[in-house]
This record gives sequence, structure tokens and C-alpha cells, in this order.
Amino acid sequence: MRFVEGIAIGIKALSLNKLRSLLTTLGIVIGIAAVLAMIAIGDGAKQIIIQDLEKIGGMNTFTLLRINRKRARGRWVTFHSREHFNYGDVLAIAAECPSVSVVSPRIPQWTRVLMQAPDGTHTRAGYNGVDATYTAAMDWDLQAGRFISEEDVENATKVAVLGANVAAELFGAASPLGKEIKISRASGQYRHQRERFTVIGTLVPRGRSLKFGFSFDDLAFLPVTTVQQRFTGNDRIPQIAVQAHTVADMPKAIEEVKTVVQKRHRNEEFFGTFDVRGGVRQLSKISTIIKLALGSIAGFSLLVGGIGIMNMMLVAVGERTREIGLRKALGAKRSDILLQFLSEAVMMCGVGGVLGVGCGFVFSKAMAHLAVRIVEIVPEWPAVLSLQWVLISVSFSALLGICFGVYPAIKAMRLSPIEALRAE
Repeated sequence: MRFVEGIAIGIKALSLNKLRSLLTTLGIVIGIAAVLAMIAIGDGAKQIIIQDLEKIGGMNTFTLLRINRKRARGRWVTFHSREHFNYGDVLAIAAECPSVSVVSPRIPQWTRVLMQAPDGTHTRAGYNGVDATYTAAMDWDLQAGRFISEEDVENATKVAVLGANVAAELFGAASPLGKEIKISRASGQYRHQRERFTVIGTLVPRGRSLKFGFSFDDLAFLPVTTVQQRFTGNDRIPQIAVQAHTVADMPKAIEEVKTVVQKRHRNEEFFGTFDVRGGVRQLSKISTIIKLALGSIAGFSLLVGGIGIMNMMLVAVGERTREIGLRKALGAKRSDILLQFLSEAVMMCGVGGVLGVGCGFVFSKAMAHLAVRIVEIVPEWPAVLSLQWVLISVSFSALLGICFGVYPAIKAMRLSPIEALRAE
């Protein structure tokens, strides 16, 4: 008996008992659907984290931060240093570190400072002092106008680029380009003094950072030197974001940057580095454990479904004993009988696997919709159903058919033709 003929006979046998076949495959359908839904939701959560990391520069970005505590002899100790980052450090890193692609200084002010439009409309927002490299480092596009240029930084011009929320709150649907806004100093004795800035651009909506809890759209961006002159009164830069060429270049880039900065500051290590790689690795481990746990739970339904397949095939062997005897009497080989019943089991599990993939897609979308309602910090929860897992699921269901169908098939194969023909 050829393989194709065996498959055809298997399909015909299943079609004669449609309801029983459907009920038997239900365990496979539910198991495959549950496993795929769990994996889709888990991979969706991972995608949300990766997208959030892209908002702060991506996996190949690390940040230099000035610190006043460091770990020594197994405990944290406080130390005092007179050293601070300055714009010269930014230029030196860009010039002397071959593993670095972009260097972006930051003077962050997250406090909700007062910003006012010409008509008196005002809002509370934060600002960042940056330079021309900021949009490249953040991979952030302009909505309109232009971004801060090298000339703006060199001349400390009083210009501003607004995030989407700041522009909407101050100017509504009107274009803010070329208009003047007032920004109050964040703190200190001059906090009521306001500086005037001309709006030169707006940025496309960026959204909220899940890691840090603030929205990038609630920020205005000013030349770093202007912030130093008008607001901080010194040449210090609290943070420097550094982007390596690739994630693999990160360790080398960190060492190069440390060497350059320490050389410029009397070999004093007054700073630390922060990058997201460690957190992502830990997240991946946790995600894998969760997916394995949930997948194992869902896998029990596959086991139950497989047992149901075996039970049905044993019943089928009992019901079709005379058929088996007749086929053997007409010259069918033992391998033909084995293939016939094994193909029925494989077809049943294969159909269950295909239906399970479809149900898994529907279940994952429904669970993703429910997840957005439960976890309200994200506007959308993607259900990532990869082709790899679909193929694995269908292949596994077919393998399940072989494993649970082989015993009934062997039992049918071993029947004596004379005893089979005598059966009622």
C-alpha cells in the first residue's frame, strides 16, 4: 500500500465518524491553542520591553552617570569628587573611541517647570539640554521644522524643539514654529525668572517610557550650552549617552570611553555606566521560565488529547476487525495495516494541530486585548505568533499522532486473518 493511498483511507475512515473524530481531536486543538496563546503573549511582552528600550536609545546604548557612592570591599561607601563631565568630554569620546557611533550629552530636568505661550496658555513640562546628535542617538524623527544644530550649541542660541504633548498644550492644532515661549528656571532663587525661546521644531509622538515612567512627549529640548548659561550657571553635564556601533561592541566601547574620560580627569573614576543588557538578559531568563511553566501546563491537555486519540484508535481497531481480516485475506501486508491505522492517527492529530493553530491565533488576540485592559500602562499588547512556533506545533501534533497511534496500529497489524474474519 502506498503512503498516499494510506492517507486517503485514513481520511475516509475519519469522515465516516465525523462527530467522534471531532470530539477526539478537541484535546489536541485546545492543547495546541493554549500553548501558542501562552507563547504569543509571552513574546508580545518581550517585544513591548524591546520597544520601550528603543525609546531610550536601544540595546547598544549605555549612559555615563556621575556618582557619589561606589562599592568597596563588599559594601557601598560614599566618596566626594570635584570632577564633573563637560562638553569637552563629549567631543573627546566622539573623536577618540572607534567603537562609538554617537555621543549625546544630556542635562535633564524632569521637574515640571512652567512653560508659557504668547497668548498666556501655559503648561508644566520638563526639558533636556542636548546637542545636534540627540535625534540620531534616539532614532527620533521630526514632525515639523528642524532640530538643534551645531551652530545653536556653539552660539548658545535660545531655541527650543517641543515634544508632541507640549506643542499641543501650548498651541493646540496651530503650528508653533517661529513662535516664542517662556520657560521658567526649574529651581533656586531665580525660579520665577523666565527665559524666552523661539520654537524651531516639533517631534513626532514618542510615548511613555515604561522603565522610567515619564513621557518623552512632555519634554522640550534646548541647546546644552544654552541650558548651562541660562539655567545651571556652570559647564557641567550630568549624563552622557553613548551608542556603540553594535551590541557586540558594547564592552569594548565602555572600556574605550572609560579610558578617555579618566585620562581627562586625573585618572579619577567619578562616574559609573548604566546599560540595559543585564536587565534584558534577566528578563529573557524570566520570560523563558514563565513560558516553560505555562507551556508545560498547557501541554498536559496535549497529553490528554493524545490519550483520547489512542482510545479512539483502539475502539476503531475493535470495530473494524472483520475489515482487517478481509484486507489480509486479499493480500494486504502487515505493514499495510500498520500504515493504515497509523495514518488515521496522524491525520487526526494533524487536523487537530491545524485547527489548534487557528484557535491559538484567536485566543492570543483575545488574551492580548484582555492584557491591555488589565495592564493599562500600554496602549497595545502585541500577540507575536511566529511561523517557527506554528510549524513546531503542527509537527508536534503529527508526532503525537505517531506516538499514540502506534500501539493501536501494531495491535491491528498482529491480528490473525482467520480470527479477524470470525469476529462479529
